[in-house]
Amino acid sequence: MKFTELKDKDINELSKMLKDKKAELFELRLKLKTMQLTNPSQIAVVRKDIARINTAISAKNN
Repeated sequence: MKFTELKDKDINELSKMLKDKKAELFELRLKLKTMQLTNPSQIAVVRKDIARINTAISAKNN
């Protein structure tokens, strides 16, 4: 996901995406603890997506 894809969305869409990504991050962390996660770098990707969404939300608020 790129920032250019996010800047065209409205705040409601971004909030929904943020909620989904946080749930996905929780699931990945749970899988990591139970040794079911095959690719631990997915966690970093999801964290960066969350940061991009937060950046887009704060840019819309200003």
